[in-house]
Amino acid sequence: MAKINHNFDNLVPNYLFADVSRKTSEFIKANPDRRIIKLGIGDVTLPLAPIVVEAMKHGCDELGKKETFKGYPDYEGYEFARQAVSNYYKSFGVEVSADEILINDGAKSDTSNIGDIFSQDNVVLVTDPVYPVYVDANIMGGRKIIYADCTEENGFCPMPNKEVHADIIYLCSPNNPTGACLNREQLKAWVDYAISNNAVIIYDSAYEAFITQEEYPRSIFEIDGARRCAIEMCSLSKTAGFTGTRCGYTVIPKELTVDDTNLYKLWYRRLSTKFNGVSYPVQCGLKAVFSEEGLKQIKENLSYYQENAKIIADTMTECGIKFTGGINSPYIWFKCPNGMGSWEFFDYMLNQIGVVGTPGEGFGKNGAGWFRLTSFGDRQNTIDAMKLFKQLINNK
Repeated sequence: MAKINHNFDNLVPNYLFADVSRKTSEFIKANPDRRIIKLGIGDVTLPLAPIVVEAMKHGCDELGKKETFKGYPDYEGYEFARQAVSNYYKSFGVEVSADEILINDGAKSDTSNIGDIFSQDNVVLVTDPVYPVYVDANIMGGRKIIYADCTEENGFCPMPNKEVHADIIYLCSPNNPTGACLNREQLKAWVDYAISNNAVIIYDSAYEAFITQEEYPRSIFEIDGARRCAIEMCSLSKTAGFTGTRCGYTVIPKELTVDDTNLYKLWYRRLSTKFNGVSYPVQCGLKAVFSEEGLKQIKENLSYYQENAKIIADTMTECGIKFTGGINSPYIWFKCPNGMGSWEFFDYMLNQIGVVGTPGEGFGKNGAGWFRLTSFGDRQNTIDAMKLFKQLINNK
């Protein structure tokens, strides 16, 4: 008789963004003539950079010719793609070998699947609020999860508690959902904590391209000791608009070991069994992203989203609402006005002005009473949404 993995029974009934989508769809069905502006799910709206599109087209053309056709890609990614990522790290002063890079189909996959190489009895530490995937993936794996509180009092940047032991630590900076960034001193404290606990940090740097202030590291490998304790994962979804194309990369230092076991080799063993690699045209697109012209073109898109973030942040300031993010992050995390609950404010904003955001409560208990807006929307929609928001707040 087949048996079910009953760890799934411990999950919340629905994934956060599925709930947001469902409630929005129900509202649209009931109000077909209302204009809806979506600033909730962090999906990009600008097209791929021209150089990326051309690179992907060229890759497809090569697959149409016998002399340049390619079948299964290398599990870890083509050498040209890994070298492009390595060169990108070098551009901001971090030495990562191409042989330590594995090309993936986005950070979401690897941050959740990395648990395959770790025992079920590891204790997993996540911050709260937290990107739900870190929690759900480890609940599915049957692991104990503990939380480090991210609150207004600590600027949503918790520090490790030396009295608490963890084996696997998930960090995301700039953070999703709060937009807060760990500075070098704070990140060093986490690295030191991981080393002292023989723990591994799973570091999600999906939003590193939005960092504009030098005091915030773009990679955990800027921190001394990180190669002894950290795995870094990044995605091109937000960096270059690959949400519909799916590509990213994971960095595992070749010297990183647990229980005298090399983690790069162990992950590669898992990868070669369960993953057949990222398609050739998409990896051609990745190479184009990190070319000189590619970086110039994607910077234009990033600047567009950064200006959207400033528009939202300026609105919060004008309305006297406390918030984080919006400077080094595409997310603005703000306190719901008049003590409203986050789902309560979701319904209120949707019904009153037709603007969709993401309730903070969906990211954990410390998200109660907070709310996330994304800067990935259309510029005019963002401007219009903030005009409506100001009217809503000023009339309340």
